[in-house]
Amino acid sequence: MKTLAIIPARGGSKRLPGKNTKRFLDVPLIAWSIRFAQRQPRFDKVVVSTDAEEIADASRAEGVDVPYLRPAALATDTATSAAVVLDILARERQVGNSFDLVALLQPTSPIREPSRWTEAFVHIDGGDADAVIGVAPADPHPNHAFHWEQGGKLRPFADGKQITLRSQDLPPVVYVAGNMYLIRSTVLEAQGGFFPTRTVGVLCDQPCEAVDIDTEADWVAAEALAKHYGKSP
Repeated sequence: MKTLAIIPARGGSKRLPGKNTKRFLDVPLIAWSIRFAQRQPRFDKVVVSTDAEEIADASRAEGVDVPYLRPAALATDTATSAAVVLDILARERQVGNSFDLVALLQPTSPIREPSRWTEAFVHIDGGDADAVIGVAPADPHPNHAFHWEQGGKLRPFADGKQITLRSQDLPPVVYVAGNMYLIRSTVLEAQGGFFPTRTVGVLCDQPCEAVDIDTEADWVAAEALAKHYGKSP
């Protein structure tokens, strides 16, 4: 099965301007995802989707294809990743390229473990999943959370009886880590999203894996973790 790897990198970040080309441990943030994708044997083509010339130039400097700048309608705050990917699939089809699978690598999650992708492809190859996403343990546990209501009133987010239980006594809960999406192209085109019914999660529980850089504080924490654990692109 042929796989198209897509790295979406919009230029209009408001909370952390210029983050995709900002140097993360002295390497442009987007280059971390590009270099990872270039090393994956199951990726047949790597494409960066961006609306910014600066990001396009940084991507091309890494040897990756940026065939066109993203249309303005797909570069807004409300444009979804699925819409961006579907646009690329349609354009690839117009030039005679077809792909069975799509891998989405968000540059804001720069640190990945290759073994997680190996596991993801095992699920796809085995036919037990139409999509695979990276997930991480939820901490704090949502059963220890509250709704914040008018006047500062607290209402348990889940079962009120579990609010007093220790974390280790609660059922395992995970959240979308943001570092890995793999889906069958036909399923994405039919359903328009990355979470079809037959979605399987791959647990990403090592330090740095579930980093999602959106703010300056995220950046500082992520860079400190990456440096501490000796990570490199």
